[in-house]
Amino acid sequence: MNESKIAEELIALNQKLLDSIANADWKTYKNLCDAKITAIEPEAPGQVVEGLEFHKYYFDLGSSKTKVQTTMCHPVVHHKGDMAVIAYVRLVQKLNASGSPITAASAETRVWECKDGKWLHVHFHRTPLV
Repeated sequence: MNESKIAEELIALNQKLLDSIANADWKTYKNLCDAKITAIEPEAPGQVVEGLEFHKYYFDLGSSKTKVQTTMCHPVVHHKGDMAVIAYVRLVQKLNASGSPITAASAETRVWECKDGKWLHVHFHRTPLV
């Protein structure tokens, strides 16, 4: 498979992952992630989180009753062998408590590893943008 096809596949998988987060779709999220995923994110200040259990808590809260749209802006894919990194700015559009639309932005880097022919999400770093 050529590099542009791999990049397209990874961008599509990453969008599927982000949509599963927006929809609190644990089954899809878990299927896309390695069981030992690591994360550096605002929800765990100063910590590197390992495994899925930390993330499952947020999925168990359920999805928002309002529509959420997630957009990856200018994703860049770096692919080397069985590893790939995708970097982008993530925009999340939703309604706030008073029903007005808001957009939250974060810079994200996500690492994917191809294991037995299947890409799995193995690490991410997310930083909110102000």
